[in-house]
Amino acid sequence: MDIQYLLWLQELRNATGGVFDEFFNALSKFAVDIMPFLPFVIFWGVDKKWGYRYITTWGLGELVNGLVKLTVCAYRPWIRSDLIEPAGDSKVAATGYSFPSGHTMVATVTYGTTFVWQKDKRRWLAVLCGVLILLTGFSRNFLGVHTPQDVIVGFCEAVLIIWIVGIVQKKVAGNGKILDILTFAGFGVVVIALAYIMLKPYPMDYVDGKLLVNPQKMMNDSFKACGAVAGFLLGSYIDRHYMHYEIPVSSPLLPLLTCTGAAIMFAWKEFFAPATIVAAFGGHWGNLIARFIMVLFAMWIWPAFIKKECRR
Repeated sequence: MDIQYLLWLQELRNATGGVFDEFFNALSKFAVDIMPFLPFVIFWGVDKKWGYRYITTWGLGELVNGLVKLTVCAYRPWIRSDLIEPAGDSKVAATGYSFPSGHTMVATVTYGTTFVWQKDKRRWLAVLCGVLILLTGFSRNFLGVHTPQDVIVGFCEAVLIIWIVGIVQKKVAGNGKILDILTFAGFGVVVIALAYIMLKPYPMDYVDGKLLVNPQKMMNDSFKACGAVAGFLLGSYIDRHYMHYEIPVSSPLLPLLTCTGAAIMFAWKEFFAPATIVAAFGGHWGNLIARFIMVLFAMWIWPAFIKKECRR
């Protein structure tokens, strides 16, 4: 039934001459290429408490989604059926196994956290975020890269994480001892997650002597997630005990420094890290180290720089 639904959407794409393909492709890319930087922009220049909440939901969402994908090991729709032809270059951007949808998860944790934050302040923004979640999830079906169940579970996964993080943040707010315990427990979870994804068995299905899906490539996103979570844990520990970053709201430099920091992170993620760290250490450990550096930069180096420059 899920493949039949995707084939119906494929016929709709073909009947409309692909006029909506670029819109939905851009929507998907925006969710995973741009929106993950929003948590750090909030942390640096808008609201530190909500910045922490954004970053926690994003990092935890990436880690959980990756572990579920590598546990289920569901093949992409075009592998399950030769009739499925994903639109444009969306097939290239679809990394990892199929279930659950990573794009839907990222869109939901970022837009969804914004919804929770703004629903009583700027209702129009909350409504817009809700619409963007639905459109991003639908885009994964429309482009032919995910089944409906991939999208639904990705959405539910993110909603559950937003809810849990919100409860935990309220209960442990200001309690440094519990936060330290959670930090060290988090490092333990990262180590266990790495051991799990490296040691567990994976499907090795061949067609005409060719491996359908290389599980080694499917692990890359989870290594990125582990690196990001580790960078966040270390950075938050440094902030609590040594840096004590406070947003310099009165400084006219703050908007410029915030945008510059996001641009540096984007350039590192898209260009410099793949050409240096990932090239040197490979897809697994290279991605882990590169993402660890990026998030640690966002949690420690750049806030310290903002603090210093705004004082001057």
